[in-house]
Amino acid sequence: MATRVLIVDDDVELAGLLRFALEQAGYEVHAAYDGNQALERFESVAPELVVLDVNLPGRDGYAVLAELRRRSDLPVLMLTVRASEDDEVRGLDLGADDYLRKPFSPRALLARMRALLRRQADEGGGDGQEPLQLGPLLVDVAHSRAQIGERPPFRLSALELRLLRLLGSHSPRPVDASRILSHVWSDRDGVDRDALKQLVHRLRAKLEAGGGEARWIEYVPQAGYAFAARAGPDEA
Repeated sequence: MATRVLIVDDDVELAGLLRFALEQAGYEVHAAYDGNQALERFESVAPELVVLDVNLPGRDGYAVLAELRRRSDLPVLMLTVRASEDDEVRGLDLGADDYLRKPFSPRALLARMRALLRRQADEGGGDGQEPLQLGPLLVDVAHSRAQIGERPPFRLSALELRLLRLLGSHSPRPVDASRILSHVWSDRDGVDRDALKQLVHRLRAKLEAGGGEARWIEYVPQAGYAFAARAGPDEA
């Protein structure tokens, strides 16, 4: 059966072009043109992936994303014309799996979609969804959450979860930055080590706010990053 995709964009012409391109590629495509309609379509068609524009009338893309994340962990690819890094960080922190800046080609969109669906298949089901215990940190992989002791759980973005799983699988050994970039961001172009430093910074802040220590994610010069509850001084 064809993979069901929901496109949410108030630009009717663009949504029509994307629908045509995706249908030609073999997807089953549904469309919504504002935030409220997006949530209605989500319930009625049960998509397997959502392509979500940030700038929507009424309920904007961030509000739609927050509601989607309360209901599902399906892949969400955000579209934005905003150049601000803060906008991208906000979307990722709310649970977006990736973002694509307008203007873009249908070919680029299809490549991102394939990467997200492939990543979901690799991570879905079986042992890949089992909770991950990293010292005092319990990672609920299936629900993208983490908890430290008896403190309240906190949500992890898709990128943060992939980073934790990678570091956790090698703990306490460090993982080279190049390997982290390839694993966490997969097929995305233009990602550099600054993006990795920003991701590590956000994750450290969440660990600290959740009752842990930022230095659990340790920077090891010439070697990369490691997860170690006994980490030394933060050098990154």
